Amino acid sequence: MNHELNHLGQAVGLVVEAWTPPSLPRRQGIEGEYCRLEPLDTGRHAEDLFAAYALDAEGRNWTYLPYGPFESAEAFRAWMEPNCAVADPLFFAVVDRETNKAIGIVSYLRINPNSGSIEVGHLNYSPLLQRTPAATEAMYLMMARAFELGYRRYEWKCHAMNAPSRAAAQRLGLSFEGIFRQSTVVKGRNRDTAWYAAIDEEWPMLKAAFKQWLERSNFDEKGRQRVRLSELTAPILENRG
Repeated sequence: MNHELNHLGQAVGLVVEAWTPPSLPRRQGIEGEYCRLEPLDTGRHAEDLFAAYALDAEGRNWTYLPYGPFESAEAFRAWMEPNCAVADPLFFAVVDRETNKAIGIVSYLRINPNSGSIEVGHLNYSPLLQRTPAATEAMYLMMARAFELGYRRYEWKCHAMNAPSRAAAQRLGLSFEGIFRQSTVVKGRNRDTAWYAAIDEEWPMLKAAFKQWLERSNFDEKGRQRVRLSELTAPILENRG
């Protein structure tokens, strides 16, 4: 039961006990075992990121993003400079702990402490990051920081035609909440937006699933996973889509 009745017999939401809006996430690094998240910085990260993204020769990573691809390092820096220092979106570089190279970008955005909601987005994983434990750990670190700060709702939105992003959201344990039709225009084309989210009461189960999957014992000598994360998060999902 997710509601109560008021004195008029009308259904109303449950009382949120001792609710205090969380603080804003800070431009502060987050350490993991496979990667670390560093506040995005043009001088420190642009060269590594541009080289890593160049490995995506076809430019597939940029199809569903509202910017890019960038034809030169200078153009990439010109995008980074006005964006990497703002508070929302709050960008981070995903840095590989073995190479100390930045190989991807993640961000918080649409940060709303009064509602207790926060979104993860602007995800751009280079080929060096895709399908690695660090790729999943980066998402775990972002989710963990949000819920530890006291956010009640962690959102993921993507182009409804972006099948890999939709699959990733479900694998990470975010439940499907619907499609917003004609939600915006991106690169001159219509975008329907698929919504996914996890909420705070699900976080303990999600945290346990991530920790189990990220254990080094979950990978064999060739780096192949023994248990899929999707198997661990499937029971937590409220809806699929």
